[in-house]
Amino acid sequence: MTTVAIVYHSGFGHTQALAEAVARGAQAVSGTKVSLIPVAEAEAHEAELDAADAVIFGSPTYMGGVSAEFAKFKDWTSKRWMAGTWRNKLAAGFTSSASWNGDKHNTLYQLLTLALQHGMVWVGLGLPPGYNHSKGSIEDLNRLGASVGAMAQANGDQGVEGIAASDFRTMEALGRRVAEAAQRWQEVPLKQAA
Repeated sequence: MTTVAIVYHSGFGHTQALAEAVARGAQAVSGTKVSLIPVAEAEAHEAELDAADAVIFGSPTYMGGVSAEFAKFKDWTSKRWMAGTWRNKLAAGFTSSASWNGDKHNTLYQLLTLALQHGMVWVGLGLPPGYNHSKGSIEDLNRLGASVGAMAQANGDQGVEGIAASDFRTMEALGRRVAEAAQRWQEVPLKQAA
């Protein structure tokens, strides 16, 4: 059994809906168990996070970076960093903002840096960019053209109905990719550094 933990913060429900889509994608991979963990509950679920084969981080992009609540979670993980608890786990990330750009890459790079500081192995989105040519459309997977992780655009004056269906499918693709990678990663014998 492969275990994937999705730890996220959602201020207005958009990121939670995206986290649920990531979970659907991961659960579609046979032999995968998924835990959805809001950052406010991370401490209560520390055993699940520590035991997971992969951890997927999700945060809305606020003012060009992770939310304050997610930043608190990042700080909370420092004991894991000191102990090397998450070393060699797989990691990935996703984000959303109201703007098409919104500096979402900064958020993904913060999630990437967190993972690499923990000695985790980052899994990118693995999809070509969509909606970048004359025959493209809003229905294309990865319509926002990310590679580091998955991005979504959520209209600021709407709830989850303001997120394109293709963004939900992109999140599902991320979850599937991480779950499949985690299964392959379990088959690789790792030597711990002395």
